[in-house]
Amino acid sequence: MRLRRKITNMVFQLACMFATIIGLSVLVAILYTLVSKGLAGMQWSLFTEITPGPGSEGGLANAMLGSLIMTSMGILIAAPIGVMGGTWLAEYGANSKVASTIRFLNGMLMSAPSILIGLFVYEMVVINMGHFSGWAGAIALAIIALPVIISTTEEMLKLVPTSLREAGSGLGAPKWKVVTLLGYRAISTGLVTGILLAIARISGETAPLLFTSMNNSFMSLDPNQPMANLPVTIYQFAMSPDETWNQLAWSGALLITLTILALNLSSRLLPRLAKRR
Repeated sequence: MRLRRKITNMVFQLACMFATIIGLSVLVAILYTLVSKGLAGMQWSLFTEITPGPGSEGGLANAMLGSLIMTSMGILIAAPIGVMGGTWLAEYGANSKVASTIRFLNGMLMSAPSILIGLFVYEMVVINMGHFSGWAGAIALAIIALPVIISTTEEMLKLVPTSLREAGSGLGAPKWKVVTLLGYRAISTGLVTGILLAIARISGETAPLLFTSMNNSFMSLDPNQPMANLPVTIYQFAMSPDETWNQLAWSGALLITLTILALNLSSRLLPRLAKRR
C-alpha cells in the first residue's frame, strides 16, 4: 500500500508539472509572438498620429486618448459607487438577506460576459440618445469595474481590527466617522489596489465598446460623440487585409498588454511598499 501511494503521488505530481509546462509554453508563445510583431511598429508616429486610411501611414494617438478618456470616466463613475456599496455590505448590511442577495448579484455581474453588458447599455443609453457616444462606453466600462471594487472594498473592511472600531466608538465618534476616518485610512492601500485591478479589468474590453462608443477615425474629445478606442481599433485593423493596419493592430495589442501588466504589478507591489513604510 505504501509503495502504491508513492507511485500514485509521483504520477499526480508529474501530471501537474506537465500541465503547468503546457500552460506556460502557450503563454510564452503568445507573448513572444506579440512582442516580436508589436515591436516592429513601435515608432514615434504611433503615439502622435491618428489612425490612417487604407494604404496610408499613421498611428494610434486618437485611439489611445479615447481609451484613456473612457477608462477614466468609467472609473470615476464606478469607484465612488463601488466603495460605498462595499462599505454598506461590510459595515451595515452584515449577514442580512438584502446583503446576501446583493453579494450574489455582484458575483453574477462579475462573471457576466461583457458583451451582455454592452448590449444592455446599448438598449438603455445608445438607443435613447440616438447615437453611439463616449459616455455610453464609459457607462459600460463602469458596470464591468463596479463588482471588482465592491468586492475588494468589502473584503478589505472586514480585515479592519475590531479593536480599532471600538477605540473610535469609545471616543464618542459616530459610526460613519469611524468608517471614513479610521477604516478607510487603515485600508487605503487595499482600496487603491482594488481600483487598479478594476482599471486593468476594463482596459482591454472590446465587446461592450462595439455597442456603445463604436469608433472614430478622427481625434475626438467630445464624449457625446462616437469615440475612438484602442480595443475596437485593434479588432477592426486585425480583421483588415491591409498590412499597415495589421501592424498597427499588433503594436496596439502590445501597448494594452504592457499597460495591463504594469497595472497588475502595481497592485502587487503597492501593498508590499506600504508594509515596509
